[in-house]
Amino acid sequence: MAQAVSARGKLATRLARHSTGIIASVLFVAPIVWTVLSAFKPAAEARLPPLPPWPTTGFSLENYATLNSFGDGLWASAQNSIYVSVMTVILSVIVSVLAGYGFSRFRFPFKELFFVLILSTIMIPFQSILTPIFLVLTKLGLHNTLTGLVGVYVTLQLPFSIFMMRNAFDAVPREIEEAARMDGASNLTMLLKVMLPLVWPGVVTIALFAFLGAWNEFLAALVLMTDQSKFTLPVMMTALQSGRFGAIDWGAVQAGVTVMMVPCLILFLALQRFYIRGLMAGAIK
Repeated sequence: MAQAVSARGKLATRLARHSTGIIASVLFVAPIVWTVLSAFKPAAEARLPPLPPWPTTGFSLENYATLNSFGDGLWASAQNSIYVSVMTVILSVIVSVLAGYGFSRFRFPFKELFFVLILSTIMIPFQSILTPIFLVLTKLGLHNTLTGLVGVYVTLQLPFSIFMMRNAFDAVPREIEEAARMDGASNLTMLLKVMLPLVWPGVVTIALFAFLGAWNEFLAALVLMTDQSKFTLPVMMTALQSGRFGAIDWGAVQAGVTVMMVPCLILFLALQRFYIRGLMAGAIK
């Protein structure tokens, strides 16, 4: 009798967990599906009340054609976003891996002070340093250039990325490093062939954060970019939301949101295994 009661209790607990998981999944996935389906509504239907979320008069690519007619076109803005995002990822990974390895494995004067100073910059609001950044980029001749925008994004990403990589290198047992040293490994060989494969989840995590930060960043791109041909997707979306003659094309807005959202979802789903392991690096030794 007691075993039957216990079994029913376990079954009820399992059902409650699965039900909670299903409800939470639906709540998170529903807005995404709603947005994607709404982007395929014809322009006339997109102005009507949002229910039902799917097209009732047939699927249409009219909203994407309208989106492509803004400014220099959808592909031009997408190319700018891809360029700044990829370059931000490459530079952030290279600098943060080298800095994280140095802070974790080497001794030098004021090491902890430098690390705390780098980490403390996370607490500075970006809006408060926007004017100095604008002046510095103008002085360097990088104002209104995608290269200057990449420099700003890399600077914003580095404190968190260096913190993550130092934790990842700290989690690697020193015995592995000592064994490689006895085999004659140099510092560069040690980093590239011994340490880097062991901290790969941390590298993927900072790369993912750098890509998402650069892909979705809006304020710096809006203030620093004045040439329409260099607008990134978030800035283009602002022009789209302002509308022509004050009217908002909701169908084109949904299409723009879909274009911005899909690459982020694909990357996250493809790299989620490394992402979770990277976040936990250094938490358990």
